[in-house]
Amino acid sequence: MTLVLLVAMNGLAPISLYMLVPMLPQLAVLFASDISFAQMTVSVYMIGLALSQLVMGPLSDRFGRRPVLIACFALVVVANIGCIFAQTLPQLIAGRFLQALGGAAGMVISRAIIRDIYDRSRVGGMISLVIAVMMIAQMLSPLFGGVLDAWFGWRSIFYVLAAGTTLIVVAIMLALPETRRFEAPSKDSGFLKDVKALSASRPFMGYVLCQMLASSIIFVFAGGGPYLVINHMGRSATEYGLWFATAGFAYMVGNLVSVRLSPRHGLDRMIWFGLAIQIAGALLNTLWGVIGWNQVPSWLYGTHMIIMFGNAFAMANASAGAISVRPQASGTASGAMGFLQMGFGAICSQVGAYLGGHFVTPLPLNIAILTLSSACAAAIIFLVPRRNTFVSAETMIEAEEQEAGVI
Repeated sequence: MTLVLLVAMNGLAPISLYMLVPMLPQLAVLFASDISFAQMTVSVYMIGLALSQLVMGPLSDRFGRRPVLIACFALVVVANIGCIFAQTLPQLIAGRFLQALGGAAGMVISRAIIRDIYDRSRVGGMISLVIAVMMIAQMLSPLFGGVLDAWFGWRSIFYVLAAGTTLIVVAIMLALPETRRFEAPSKDSGFLKDVKALSASRPFMGYVLCQMLASSIIFVFAGGGPYLVINHMGRSATEYGLWFATAGFAYMVGNLVSVRLSPRHGLDRMIWFGLAIQIAGALLNTLWGVIGWNQVPSWLYGTHMIIMFGNAFAMANASAGAISVRPQASGTASGAMGFLQMGFGAICSQVGAYLGGHFVTPLPLNIAILTLSSACAAAIIFLVPRRNTFVSAETMIEAEEQEAGVI
């Protein structure tokens, strides 16, 4: 039951995001607004996700996982009701922002709960499992949103989300135990101490940078892909949607394989497996770009599937490493990681759109992805010492805190 809840909590925010995306052109017409203003129902939502994760992680470390989750998902229910009765686009955008503020708690706290209940060697695998199951729902959510709109109108999306979120709140209250292990306060605990210790930790920074850069590959390619496939390759939006799904499928399969391999190999080795596959795929895609073979979607996305397969290994296990450095501050670590991921991802999405829209060849986008893949490896090489494979992260952070004067 706990695993099902973790999937539901982690998936609520992204599913809520993507269910409304097919309705954006329609919303612009209904509210007599420009499409760029309707797009703010997405961009403002992402801003809310980024900002919320900075706050919800530390709050869950301070007050516990359950009360923060219950309060935040109750806010999501209220926000969905507000969206149902929105009469103007600004009202709908405000409701979406509140949706994101509450829904982000599920993303950040689900990772913290996994770290609470599983030992370090299993955290990467469990995060991969949660992500893999969530990806199935996420890939189907635009289709589900479109069906709801066709049958009952676009407001029905928020009826369904409000009902689903209410069920999650009830399930948390009845079936989710408090996983945060509260200990007697000490001079070494507290939000500021946690932030200082984490920011002074080379392994933490290495894991976070690796996760952030790996996730930015997804944002860059998603930003540039539509322009390349539709505008420059002359394919339809429907065909682009099918090619886009192949990347999500490869990412999902990578997470499922990571579930099986992580307990046996450990998260540090799994990160290197993922980075090796990711860089190999990026090199191939760049080579196809130089030769000129990736002027058709099959070559471009076929090799990108290799990148996404390895990307799943790297992202899930880097996330596990980041929240394992200081277990008593796993919520704070998860929140900081989520904020950086969303914030940097938004920038990378714009960069990807520029590269895809202003160049008739995918080569600049290929080079950008190869650069990001190499930067992932550099973060691990220079910031996560090799001895971290054999020495627990908890031992390393103690030593670093003593060096930094935190203890």
